[in-house]
Amino acid sequence: MKQNYRISKRDLSTVFMEKTMNMLESNGLMAMINIPVWMFLKGFYDLRIELLKKSTIINLVHPGRGIFGSDFGTVAFVLSQDNIDGLKGTYFKLFDKQGEVQSIDTRERQFLSRKGMFFANQREFLNIPGSPIAYWASKQIINDFNHPVLSDIASPRQGLATGENNRFLRLWFEPDLSKINFHATSLEDAKESQRKWFPYNKGGKYRKWYGNNDYVINWENDGFEIRNFKDKNGKQRSVLRNVDKYFNPAISWSKVSSGSIAFRYKPVGYIFDVAGTSIFANEDIRYYLLGFCNSSTALQIASILSPTLNYEVGQIANFPIIIDSSKKELVTNLVKENIEISKQDWDSQEISWDFKMNPLVQQTDSIEEAFLSWKKVCQNRFDSLKKHEEKLNRIFAEIYNLSGQVICEVDNDKITVSLAEYTKNIKEFISYAVGCMFGRFSLKKNGVVYASKEQHLIDDSCFEYDKDNIIPITDDDYFTDDIVGKFVDFTKAVYGSQKLEENLAFIANALDGKGTAREKLRNYFLNSFYQDHCAMYSGNVGKRPIYWLFDSGKKNGFKCLIYMHRYTPDTLARIRTDYVHPQQARYQTAIDDIERQLVSATGSEKVRLNKQLKKLKGQAEETRVFEEKLHHLADQMIDIDLDDGVKHNYALFKDVLAKIK
Repeated sequence: MKQNYRISKRDLSTVFMEKTMNMLESNGLMAMINIPVWMFLKGFYDLRIELLKKSTIINLVHPGRGIFGSDFGTVAFVLSQDNIDGLKGTYFKLFDKQGEVQSIDTRERQFLSRKGMFFANQREFLNIPGSPIAYWASKQIINDFNHPVLSDIASPRQGLATGENNRFLRLWFEPDLSKINFHATSLEDAKESQRKWFPYNKGGKYRKWYGNNDYVINWENDGFEIRNFKDKNGKQRSVLRNVDKYFNPAISWSKVSSGSIAFRYKPVGYIFDVAGTSIFANEDIRYYLLGFCNSSTALQIASILSPTLNYEVGQIANFPIIIDSSKKELVTNLVKENIEISKQDWDSQEISWDFKMNPLVQQTDSIEEAFLSWKKVCQNRFDSLKKHEEKLNRIFAEIYNLSGQVICEVDNDKITVSLAEYTKNIKEFISYAVGCMFGRFSLKKNGVVYASKEQHLIDDSCFEYDKDNIIPITDDDYFTDDIVGKFVDFTKAVYGSQKLEENLAFIANALDGKGTAREKLRNYFLNSFYQDHCAMYSGNVGKRPIYWLFDSGKKNGFKCLIYMHRYTPDTLARIRTDYVHPQQARYQTAIDDIERQLVSATGSEKVRLNKQLKKLKGQAEETRVFEEKLHHLADQMIDIDLDDGVKHNYALFKDVLAKIK
């Protein structure tokens, strides 16, 4: 195929196209149903050029996905062997959203209604970079491509491929915090800092303006290990690209998108990934470019350059750029405000490395009042960002002469800052409380106060952190440092004691379960908290909890949490002697007491006691098995290295830790 079908060799389906065209005589026609890869992908550029210059698309129906069930999309077309100058082909686009799957009946109705019908002169496709078969592109958008492109005034670049992410990447909250440099300004500055971990831009979910700051990369000693990462045969596994751009401020986007593309500002300090592709530009145009890239005009252009939703550097590099000096200052100011709004939203979460304090911790005696205040803050932030984005859309639609052709209104689901959510925000408050229990956070100081042996735990007379780093979670308040009791104390420390019961009720009403506020809280800690914690402390590499749940099993015989950054080799021994053994003794005492009562019990009382006895014996047996496993591990005095990450360290104790689901 490489020898005989040079321009179509990448796919057998396109080889059939080239072969069939070669079989035609002058004025001959061919009709085909095929997959649409040839219409847009870079690898079929030569085939498109050949077709557009020498043949003619008479008509084309583009149904999208679903015609043949779970397919990769289809396109039906009629081609003429001859190039008919001036002919406008007829095109049908039978889908609204790229990748959507619809039934044949739906596609048929769209076709018969003439919805999505276009007429286009294929010669105009040659004026678009890459010459995609962008039949829906308006004449004005095609004319916009006569302006300089983004790569003429900035540097869009692809980043690093580690070769093994599990080896070189961590979510930022995994390592020892003192080994991370969040603000390196250059390669030299990074090396001189003698730190190991540095922020790593890895793309991420759909989010505009600021955020997706999740990962750090091992770039110790100028990236010595990753620069020398080779397979057993000596072949380089890592791929380092554009190293001179590392740590420079940038505009970033995620290469692969499930829908719309979103661009974010990255300040100094980041190394960037192959999926966290970036644009490097002078400061005087950086914010203007970011404003354009996040506009509906740019989105329309992106849909022409890359209809497949895979936004490569080369496609973004071909964005036509019109710098309107009369609007540059206005755009810059709006964009800076959008970045700040988005940063405030991102930093309100405890998974941000610039997090200060949970937003419900306020100077009030009522958590309900705190929540309502926070709700207003979120709504104002959301409304401001939406207003700014729509204004930017109108500005760029006018600059590109596309007013009336692009939608300037922004749907609420495309505004990427959070609104207040009762249950979500209460669970975040509970998570923050647990962080304060372990000394990771403190009511006396903003941010992460303990995630490194070089930091010091903060004594707080209002709310003391747990001294032994072990917080039991049981189905009753057996221990003085029981997690429910500590949470009640935390709530009292934040809001005072006058409205304690009212505040606990407001918190408990956001949670599932029945009973009193304390019973709902206990049920949440027993059954749901850890699942929520794992979901919060996660990334696309998986879940990486920093609080570890030692768990005897489904019968809730014994559970306790520890904070991995405070783990010591004797932690398991202390769990066993200070908590498990006393719990076993309580079970035995309770079992003996019920068995004495059963001697004289009758009727419903006997049934109730037998049910309770069965539960206690089950918990006691489960705890006995757990204790044996714990004993075995405790005797080993296992040490952990935080640099190894949660996945590795968690596996060392897998027999006594809760399974991460």
